[in-house]
Parts: sequence; structure tokens; C-alpha cells
Amino acid sequence: MITADQNTVLAALADPRRGAILRQLARGPCSVAGLARELPISRPAVSQHLRVLRLAGLVSFRRTGRAHYYHLDMRGLAALRTFLDSLWQAGLDDFKAATERTAPGPQRRKGK
Repeated sequence: MITADQNTVLAALADPRRGAILRQLARGPCSVAGLARELPISRPAVSQHLRVLRLAGLVSFRRTGRAHYYHLDMRGLAALRTFLDSLWQAGLDDFKAATERTAPGPQRRKGK
């Protein structure tokens, strides 16, 4: 079952521009202006996308003067990883159960 928090994270990841922002931030902290220079969207659009990512717990920022330097929030990414791992594990468990149901039983040897 997907919780409200997980749904927020998945919705935040649904936009390819937010994925591009996350990939940029994976290289290291960056200001809104720095991100806007690297992406084909305006500074206000970058700020809006960062807000969505921040509310989803995937990025955070520190303020230096008037600039906000964003970075990946490893706690949020760890929670996302745990959720995705649980989906993977559930799929593996289902696969194992299905193969065990359909696997032939041990064969008897015919006596001479």
C-alpha cells in the first residue's frame, strides 16, 4: 500500500524536469540560478520544482546571504529507496511463490 508521503514523492518524481534537477543536485549543491543556467526552464520554474521536491523530502537547502543552495536530502532518498526495495522484494516473493506452486514434485525412481 502506498502512503500519502510515498504518493507525494512519486508525484514529485513524475515530472522529467524534477528528475533533471535531482540529477544536477547529485553532482553537488547548487543555487537556483545555477540550476536555471543548466536547465531549459526559467528561474521561477526551477524554484517551483524545487519547492515540490522539498515538500516531498527529496531536497533541502541552506541559505547563504540572499542565495539558497539546494542539495539532495539523503533521508528522503533513503526512505524512497526503502519503499522501492519493498516493492522489489514483494515481487520476488510473489515470483518465488508462483514457481513453488507450479514446480513439479520429486520424481520417484522406478524399481527394477
